[in-house]
Amino acid sequence: MVVASETGTISFNPDEIEAKGRLQPGKILLVDTQEGKIYYDNEVKENLASALPYTEWLSANRIELDTLRSGRKVENSVKNAGRRLRIFGFTREDVERTLTPMCKTGAEPTASMGNDTPLAVLSEKPQLLFNYFRQQFAQVTNPAIDPIREELVMSLTEYIGAVGKNILTPDPMHCKMVRLPHPILTNTQLDILCNIRYKGFSTVKLKMIFDIKDGEEGLRSAIEDLCKKAEEAVDAGANYIVLSDRDIDATHAPVPSLLAVSAVHHHLISVQKRVQTALIVESGEAREVMHAALLLGYGASAICPYMAFAVIDGLVKKGDVQLDYNTAEKNYIKALCKGLYKVMSKMGISTIRSYRGAKLFEAVGLNAEMMKRYFGTDISTIGGAGLKDIASDYLKFHESGASISEDEAASMLDNIGLFSYRKDGEKHAWNPETISLLQLATRTGSYKKFKEFTQKANEKESPVFLRDFFRFRNNPIDINTVEPVESIVKHFVTGAMSFGAISKEAHEAMALAMNKLGARSNTGEGGEDSERFKAVYHSNADNEDISLCSKTKQIASGRFGVTTEYLVNAEEIQIKVAQGAKPGEGGQLPGFKVDEVIARTRHSIPGISLISPPPHHDIYSIEDLAQLIFDLKNVNPRAAISVKLVAESGVGTIAAGVAKAKADLIVISGAEGGTGASPASSMRYAGIPPEIGLSETQQTLVLNGLRGQVRLQTDGQLKTGRDIISMALLGADEYAFGTAALIVLGCVMMRKCHTNLCPVGVATQNEKLREHFRGHYQYLINYFEFLAQEVREYLAAMGFTRLQDIIGRTDLIEIAPHSQTGKIGGLDFSRILHQVDNGADIHYIKNRPLDLSEVKDRSIIAAAHEALDSKRPVELEYTISNTDRSVGTMLAGEVATRYGHEGLPDGTISVKFKGSAGQSFGAFLTPGISFRLEGEANDYVAKGLSGGRIAVLPPMGSCFDASKNTIAGNTLMYGATSGEVYINGCVGERFAVRNSGAIAVVEGVGDHCCEYMTGGRVVVLGHTGRNFAAGMSGGIAYVWDRERTFDYFCNMEMVELSLLEDSAARKELRELIERHWKYTGSKLARTLLDNWQQHVDEFIQVTPIEYKRVLAEEQMKKLQQKIAEVQRDY
Repeated sequence: MVVASETGTISFNPDEIEAKGRLQPGKILLVDTQEGKIYYDNEVKENLASALPYTEWLSANRIELDTLRSGRKVENSVKNAGRRLRIFGFTREDVERTLTPMCKTGAEPTASMGNDTPLAVLSEKPQLLFNYFRQQFAQVTNPAIDPIREELVMSLTEYIGAVGKNILTPDPMHCKMVRLPHPILTNTQLDILCNIRYKGFSTVKLKMIFDIKDGEEGLRSAIEDLCKKAEEAVDAGANYIVLSDRDIDATHAPVPSLLAVSAVHHHLISVQKRVQTALIVESGEAREVMHAALLLGYGASAICPYMAFAVIDGLVKKGDVQLDYNTAEKNYIKALCKGLYKVMSKMGISTIRSYRGAKLFEAVGLNAEMMKRYFGTDISTIGGAGLKDIASDYLKFHESGASISEDEAASMLDNIGLFSYRKDGEKHAWNPETISLLQLATRTGSYKKFKEFTQKANEKESPVFLRDFFRFRNNPIDINTVEPVESIVKHFVTGAMSFGAISKEAHEAMALAMNKLGARSNTGEGGEDSERFKAVYHSNADNEDISLCSKTKQIASGRFGVTTEYLVNAEEIQIKVAQGAKPGEGGQLPGFKVDEVIARTRHSIPGISLISPPPHHDIYSIEDLAQLIFDLKNVNPRAAISVKLVAESGVGTIAAGVAKAKADLIVISGAEGGTGASPASSMRYAGIPPEIGLSETQQTLVLNGLRGQVRLQTDGQLKTGRDIISMALLGADEYAFGTAALIVLGCVMMRKCHTNLCPVGVATQNEKLREHFRGHYQYLINYFEFLAQEVREYLAAMGFTRLQDIIGRTDLIEIAPHSQTGKIGGLDFSRILHQVDNGADIHYIKNRPLDLSEVKDRSIIAAAHEALDSKRPVELEYTISNTDRSVGTMLAGEVATRYGHEGLPDGTISVKFKGSAGQSFGAFLTPGISFRLEGEANDYVAKGLSGGRIAVLPPMGSCFDASKNTIAGNTLMYGATSGEVYINGCVGERFAVRNSGAIAVVEGVGDHCCEYMTGGRVVVLGHTGRNFAAGMSGGIAYVWDRERTFDYFCNMEMVELSLLEDSAARKELRELIERHWKYTGSKLARTLLDNWQQHVDEFIQVTPIEYKRVLAEEQMKKLQQKIAEVQRDY
């Protein structure tokens, strides 16, 4: 038996091989060398499961919360609700913008245009402790999961109770648990839990309150008291402990629930008693997804957000929510659960029990003492607030509720303008004044007005961003010695905004401005209309032609519009691993936004929803990323490859891996970045400021001697020359502008992008609204030239002639004098400003190019020169081994460069291979190229297929049954747009993921086949894994369902199954199987064709519901046209 990480590691004669297979995710393979026997997954697990009477143990000891009923009436309303809401920091936005949408729709609200409010530590308004924390998320390695389309691997099931003394010895007492379907408890459920009296369950309730007159000391002693009482409760045998803040009153304020649960959790760990109990939190301040995630992440097993239920009760009684209370409550809990799935899945975690107590958050703005004592974390990145400041904020909340009259308590809550600017609310960096000044300056071409804008943006009353504390060392020189504007603007790029998220007019204006300046615009993840690759705009003012082609082409997880032609027309290809406003998440462009042009650009069908998965399915590790970079360097050796990451702690280590994977440019995106649509909790609570992420990346790269070979780019609410200087000093070579560029083009921050109702025609596809677009590319040119001029002024004041000379020079930053008391007084910038002094380069010097001189395609291109030059057919033959990666990719790039998307006539270049192909065999193959592989292949065959044909079949002389053996790896045809693939054998997971137009026939697939498919045809002549057709919105699949079990394996959410009753479908299927037999000689295909009438009724047709509707509408249109023609003729 040979077990290896990839196929072809050791070569054997074909007649020596008995069987080939693959070890699937979560499966076990046991080889007993003494017995000489192989045990497969089912056998091993059955033996373990039947070893002890587990079923009996569970039925005797486990309690199902859902089955318990109580005769007690539990009220959802609370007394003094108005006062209590203020004590717990509720605002009108919490009620109207968060809770109301959640209980109406069962989903958390969507927001747009990023977060430009101050960090909690910089805000002058009192803050909940929750607001200091940020979610962590996986990038590159251990990728995010899609919690919607892959729900079958997700679970929120919780078990509460004591785990027992020795978990290594199976014992019936380990089953003494209460099973909860999810960790959100209603008031009734909490009441039942507190009063379970049978099967030996006991519970203890502890108060999370402190005396207001004792201030900080009162809070500290209340926490110590909670820890001591919790330990005593465990010793007394409590199965679970309820921490409750219901008993607040005029003299008692609530202990922050997060602080209480984390302190108790860590205390019980320190005394080695944590697993003997469970913690339940009954909190008035928890109300949104992030709050629930934090409480669970720091040790809670279940949460009862009783004030949120009271608000919902009030909304229902007043008629603001037109639902009965039970439905509204159910919807709210559903929204919280969906949000928890999403937060967990960002870290690649699928069960809440793995997430509980995992502390997968980072605090921005809490000091080291606080983090160490209460949160079990030794470091604090920037210091900040301590227990005294937290106590002070919670006492302000308490006073705002306790000191008001009955009438005031009944009045509306304050709107503090967190989501949208309000005159007396929270500060916003983009406000009416800064927006109007910037638009006026760029439209009139007035540098004087621009300086008014930058003064307003830079000299805020109080800091909004960390860089607002920076001052620069002065050593003035003559500004005429400083490099010119034309040279500085080359450091600027516009952010990745997809055509689909913003209008055609806005997208093209950016491309024109950046091309005129000699800088780069970015297509975003929606691809680019191929007409723009060669199109030009004639400028009458300058009497010159400006290209409409964006120089940076982005590749995101959806691979929309990523064809070989798209890639060869790029100067830079950007792999988007994450997005600042919603890292670790995918996206969805709803069908109503997908018009003819967008559908053509994204190689899909108008009216069909387009889903981007959260991860790239060909990047599960840094080695996979290196492979994708290698693919892209092969397809377009002239382009620089960049990788977009989002700032979080640990991003430096990822960036070092990216640099070693041979990327040319690394983007560190700040969490404040704008977005067309994002869940509100992601926009506010995921990712960290770019200053922290950038400085960590700079230090890590310098430390590892990698900084000189890569360029660093950053983004995140950059708007002025001062911002650019700050980022340059922290280590950035290039600076990206998204929101600022849109504002220059007319955006007025209505934050309606996600509704398609942008009133100024910037972020909408609505033709009527697009007529309101008043932007012009010249405004953007003015903006970037003004910025460059301001950068020159700063450089002259600092004594430098080139921007490059200050990159990474944190020693030139001084921290501005600021208050030494309160939250801001605790800030510590030493970690951000630390300079690694090891003699290594601190800014970009030159790339270390990837050596592509030895790739197999060099010899194929040389041998196929007649075909490439004059379209004469050639036939070639080669042996291949698994070290030959991306074979055919450079050849495909060569064809697309010469002949565009049309490629060569069918069969112009035919190549036969024998052996084991390395990864990405036939990636991005173009029309006219035909590959036939006798042997086997690894992962990513036909990735991005753009019209070529690939056949894979077992070697001559093989004795095994091809249709039952694995012949190729995982993630085949990822992002294919056209072409054909025929595989005489079985393949791994995620076959044809995001296929949008290619045809494939295969004889067996793993899990998640046809996931996110939007076009094309897939025929499976054998077994399928689970979750077939998840997220499939277009195209058709045919599955041979001999055993009539396919409906179990299919995800039915977006598709419907039927037999092949339509003669057109039968004809199409037969033709595809005939082609399969023609190209692979498959015995199975021949058998099916010889007994066609018998077998055709065993096939199932999988059709997406949305696709069926669109096809029906098209047929109806054609019918109406015919009727109209007939009526006209008569």
